[in-house]
Parts: sequence; structure tokens; C-alpha cells
Amino acid sequence: MARGRLRIYLGAAPGVGKTYAMLKEGQRLRSQGTDVVIGLFEPHGRRPTMVLAEGLETVPRRPLAYRGSHFTEMDLDAVLARRPQVALVDELAHTNVPGSRNAKRWQDVEELLAAGIDVVTTLNVQHLESLNDVVEQITGVRQQETLPDEVARRADQIELVDLPPEVVRRRLAHGDIYPPDRIEAALTHYFRVGNLTALRELALLWLADRVEEGLQRYRAEHGIAAPWETRERILVGLTGGPESETLIRRAARITAKTPGSELLAVHVVPSDGLADADPAALDQQRTLVEALGGSYHQTTGEDVVEALLQFAEAENVTQIVLGASRRGRLRSLLRAGVGKRTIDGSGPIDVHIVTHEQAAGAATPLLRLPHPIRGIGSRRYWSAMAAAALLLPALTAVLVVLRGHLGLASDLVLYMLAIVVIALVGGVYPALVVAVAAGLLTDYFFTRPLHSLNIEHLSDILALVVFIATAVLVGTAAGTAARRTYQALRATTEARALTRLATAMMHGQNLPALLELVREYFGLAAVSLLERDRAQGSRPHWYVIASAGELPPERPYEADVESPIDDDLTLAARGRALSADDQRVLTACAAQLGLAHAHGRLARRAAETDSLAAAERTRASLLLTAGRDLRAPLHSAEAALDRLRQPGTSAQERDRWLNSARTAVRRAVQLVADLDRLGRLHAGALDLYMRPVDLDEVLAATLDDLGPGGHTILLRLPPRMPDVIADAAALTRILTALSADALRHSPQDRPPTLTAEVLPDRLLVRLTDGTADTTSPGTVPDSRPDSLELRLSRDLAEAMGGTLEHTMNGSAFSVTLTFPTSAHR
Repeated sequence: MARGRLRIYLGAAPGVGKTYAMLKEGQRLRSQGTDVVIGLFEPHGRRPTMVLAEGLETVPRRPLAYRGSHFTEMDLDAVLARRPQVALVDELAHTNVPGSRNAKRWQDVEELLAAGIDVVTTLNVQHLESLNDVVEQITGVRQQETLPDEVARRADQIELVDLPPEVVRRRLAHGDIYPPDRIEAALTHYFRVGNLTALRELALLWLADRVEEGLQRYRAEHGIAAPWETRERILVGLTGGPESETLIRRAARITAKTPGSELLAVHVVPSDGLADADPAALDQQRTLVEALGGSYHQTTGEDVVEALLQFAEAENVTQIVLGASRRGRLRSLLRAGVGKRTIDGSGPIDVHIVTHEQAAGAATPLLRLPHPIRGIGSRRYWSAMAAAALLLPALTAVLVVLRGHLGLASDLVLYMLAIVVIALVGGVYPALVVAVAAGLLTDYFFTRPLHSLNIEHLSDILALVVFIATAVLVGTAAGTAARRTYQALRATTEARALTRLATAMMHGQNLPALLELVREYFGLAAVSLLERDRAQGSRPHWYVIASAGELPPERPYEADVESPIDDDLTLAARGRALSADDQRVLTACAAQLGLAHAHGRLARRAAETDSLAAAERTRASLLLTAGRDLRAPLHSAEAALDRLRQPGTSAQERDRWLNSARTAVRRAVQLVADLDRLGRLHAGALDLYMRPVDLDEVLAATLDDLGPGGHTILLRLPPRMPDVIADAAALTRILTALSADALRHSPQDRPPTLTAEVLPDRLLVRLTDGTADTTSPGTVPDSRPDSLELRLSRDLAEAMGGTLEHTMNGSAFSVTLTFPTSAHR
């Protein structure tokens, strides 16, 4: 059976018209004779949406009961039994009510697709799992219902349903998205223009990546290797040399001139892992690429050109930027440079060759020999030279003594062994010196005429020439192998050091711990990360960001070893002198420490920004709550005053309306005082005097504050209660506010109940209003909006180390307070 096709209408926010588009597509398919049914759709009370569903067959929903409440979900079995050609299923990321066959609606859709039924569904971008954290940062709301990205990516067709933010807000204000009581809060929170714009961009970017995946899959399935210029991708090849920064900036200018283009930088690492590029220079170039809006990549290959072109084809690159060759004419005749070979193999990809200062300098020689010490170490180099100075005379003396017993061939073999040993120790140059010296010694001591550089027999000449050539080749090969082995060991050690440092950074270790790792690895006495304060004027002033070891340097000039990171940041160390190789690794470690410092600074700034944003959201929420709570008493006071102004009002009625106005004003004054107290609490300006408090005394003060009506509260207290650790005035304010709210919501014949329960380390106080319905058991989170009094009570309780939770037990509103006791303290 063929699998059904999935079509998703993707939206950036609620209210953009996804469900409407889904039903419109269903009507279109129905008009063409397709068997279409509605498996489930959510009209949300929108009249145009419900009208559009008319004429489409709807599969009845399946009723479900959960915790005393009744719900309906899509009847999956009924849809499968009906077997339509197309099923319309709204809200793909929805979580099914417990008791359903599948936990998620997308799992129901998977069963429909597996049965060969095409499905048309809807999805908001904020429900995608990969974007959940980003959406929370933008909107301040974490989505509880998420959909794995892979489910959406498997869709056969995704269509974006898009509306400008202003249109969405206008629809919301007109009541086309949410009911009237939710419009004001939605406009000031989730549906702000900035939020909607960011969500819209997220949807566009996610869908663009989905289109790109489809394009790459199509090219792979049809064996298309040539790039398709759907958008410009400019690739710059980096060698790690000083000319790379010039190439990066040139490629960035090309990218900037082409709207919608993308900048990529790649460095090809030899497959043997023995890179000759400076890691610190590559790190700086990576930073430059990212600062210019590009992305940095590394790839491995034996041949630079082949690896570069393979990467370009895989990334659908349209232009390549390379530096002009530094090869001389003779070397270019022997083998073409990277630029020429890239042009020959690039095919339809444009290649830009950019000149630079290094290309204008002197050409490199035809045969460039390696540096005598680089890659092998100065100690091993001079050890090999000293060994050669001792070994050759000693070996020659032994061979002179055994001249009558050994022939010329044996002498040459022993000299060859000495050359190989010297090459393995000291590399190429000591081996070449020993090879030439061994040839001269053989001619002088072991070929006739003896003790002369003249050669009597032609065969001896040929043997010496072959020996010297073979010795040079063998010595070069052995020296190269020794140098490569040394480089491999050195590279492994460097990689281990950088890996340890990177792992520590990933695990979130702080700068002092990272500096301690650097100090231990290089065997230094102390290490400091120093930063210059430019606010101190022209005279440089440095201060220590972090340090490790005893007596760390506080100024760069106090250090024995220094590795600058940038103009204002440097790594200073005190201890032994470092070799050139160690200094190079220290520079790479310094670059990593600089990144760790920069990331830490950004994280602190982000935390400060999040704190400010949270404070702003809290302030806005408080204002909205205060406005909602103040509206009722102010309206009551206004109505009472209006009645007082009416002619013919009796003295008794006037007194009653005056009392009503006074009560409403007193209520408003109390709310304003609560708002002020809550603001001071959040600002840290509210002082709390924490001490052991007798709950009986607090309850007596609470009943007095409530007045005569407060005595109708039923108290169920244990005979002996420990003191709670709290501020007596704040605890009284909490219980007074909660009791007054419970009295307002309780019928006269069923007063609220306050119970206390002594637990091992805390005291639990529960206040329940008198609206309890024993026929509706079960506890669910409260759905009523927070009042200012409830908000203040919760924040005061948490400030005193307690907790406050409110729930619905049937129809009864219950508040639970928990405080630590003096015995626990």
C-alpha cells in the first residue's frame, strides 16, 4: 500500500489563517471529486472558518473523560474505517488527552499516512522542537506542545501562510483570534510587533532551509554535480598565511554586492594531520569571517585542490576566491599552482584570483628544502651533528683496522647504516653531511691509491657515486620520516592540550580553572589573563581578569612569557622560557582563552538583558493586573457617587451609598498600596524582619483586619503548632488578602475553611472557599487569572522562604501556604 502524502500549512503565529487555508484546500479538492473528510478542526469560535467547513463531511469526535472533565479528540479508528482519500486534521503539534491511543496528534497522522490516506494539516512555527528555546527568548513563553522537526521535514509539501504583523494585530483587536477578555494581554505580550516580526522571520528561514534540503536531495537523486545558481555562495580558500585576511575582506565585498548571497571560508588540512598553518592565525581569520557574516569550515584531503573542489560542489558554491600564487616560474613549469589547477577543475564555478602583498614579493626557489631545525627540534638536530662528529671518525678507525678482512662493499654498507642512524636522530641535513663525509672518507682510506682522493679503478668511482646518491636518498627519506614522526608526536601533544582546554570550556569551567590547565601543561609558575583599561587615559593600565599559580604577573612587562590575544587582552606567564613550538601552542591556547572570556562577557550581558526584560515583563504584567483589579472598585465608587447625585435620595439611601463608595475607595487604596509594596519587593527595597511567629497570633490579627464578616471563617487547627519563620506583618497581610478573597467568592451558607497541618519540617496552611462541589473530585491547576492580591501574596511568601500554590478542587478555589518552622531552623 502506497503511503499517503502529507501537506502542512505553516504559520508564524496564531490567527494568520492556517485553518482557513486548510479548509479552503479541502473545498477545492471536494469540487474536483476528491473524497475529503474533516478528521478534526478547531474553529475557535471564528464564524468565517465555520462557514468554510460547511459541505465537508466531518467525522464525529471521540469523547474522553479526564479528571472529572470531558474532552473530545479525533476519532482515529473512525477515520481509518471511513478511509477517505484526504483527511483534514488541524493542529499537528497538539497533545492528546490521556486515554487516547497516541500521546500526540502527529502520531495519529502517521497512522493515517501509513494507511494510504493523504493528510492536510496546520502547524505554527513556535511548536517546532528545534526552535523552542529561540521562541522562548523572543516571546518569553515556553511552548509545552512541540513537534519533532523530522516529522515536519518529511512532509511532501509545506506552504507558508503569512500575514504582516500589523494585520495580525488588527485581526486580534477585532476579536478574530482571541475572545475579548484575552485581547489586551495578548497585544501587550505575545502579539507585540517585534515578536511577530521575529516569528515571521523564523518561519521564513526554517522554510528556506527546508527548500534547500529539497534542492540538494533532488540534485543527489538525479546525479547533478554542477552547481545551480539559486543563490550566490562565495567560497574563500584560506592557507592560514597573512594574505588570508586580504582574501576574506575581498570575498566579503563580493558577497555584500550580491543580495542574498552567502560567504563561506574553508581551510584544507592535510590528511596526515601535520598542518603547517599557525592555529592562532587560523583562529583570528575564523573570527574575522564570522564578524563579516560568513561561516568558517575545515576539510581534510591529501590534495588541496581536490578537497577544495569537493567542498565547493557539496555546498553548491558558485564563486571561489583564491590568492595569487607565490610560486616562481620554474616551479610553476614543474607543477601548476593551486589557483591554476582550481581553474582547470572548477567547471561552471567562477574562480577569482586576488593579488596580495606576498604574491608581489620574491619568488620562492625551485627546490625549497625544509628548515634544518624546524620540525625536528634543535636538541635532536645538534645531538645528531655531535653524534656524526664522533661516530664517523670512530667507525673509520675501526674499518682501517679491519681493512684486510672487509671489502669496499662492506665498508659502504656500514657507512650506510651510520647515515640512517644519524638521519633518524637529526633529520635530513645531518644525514646529507654524513653522506658526503662518508663518501670522502671511503675514497681517502679504502680506495686505491690510499690516502688520496684520486681513484684508480673505474668500478670504485661508480661504487662511490652510487653510494653517495643512495646515501643521500636514504638519508633524505629517513630524515623526512623522522621529521614527520616528530611533527606527528608534536601535533598529537598539541591536539591533546587544545582538546583538554576545549573540553574544559564545553563543561563550563571558569577562567581560573582553564588557566590552571595551561599552567600545568607548560610547566609554568603562574599565568594571568590581563586586560587593558583604556578609560585610564594614554598611560596603559592593566588589570587581572583571572590568574593561576603563585605570584601571577599583573603587568605584561612583569611576565617571562607573553602571548597577546588582541590590542587589549594578553596572556602573561611567569616561569621557564618556552621553545618556538611551545610558544605557538601557547598562542593557540591564548586565543581559546580569549574566546572563553568573550563568551563569558556575552553571557553576562545576555543574563543582564534577560533580567531587565523579565523585570519589564513583570512591570507590564503588574500594571495590567492592577488595572484589572482597580476597575471594579472604581466603577463601584463611581456608581455610588452617581446615585448620591440623583435628586430625591433619602438619608438612609445616602448613607448606604456613601458607605458603598467609602468601601470601594478603601479597596482601591489597598490595591494601590499592594502595588507599591509589590514594586518595592521586586526592587529589593522591602525589608522583612524574619523571626519565629505564632500562627495563632497572626490569625487573630487577620480576623481583626477582616472585620465582623471575617469571623465566619471556619478554623481547623491542630492543638499544638510550632512557630513559623516569617515576617509577622507580611504573613498577616497574606492571610488577610487571601481570606478576603475567599469570603468574596463563598456563599453565605458555606463559609471558607482554613486548616493547618504540621509536617516534619514545615507548617502547611490551606484556605478553601465555600464553593466546594463534592461531585467533581480531582485537583487541577487554577484557571482564574491572578489578582494583584494573589500575586503579592505569592511573592511575599517566596521572599520569606515559603511557597504558595492555588488549585481548583472541583469548583472550590484552594490556596496552600507552606513555611519553615522554628524547629526546622
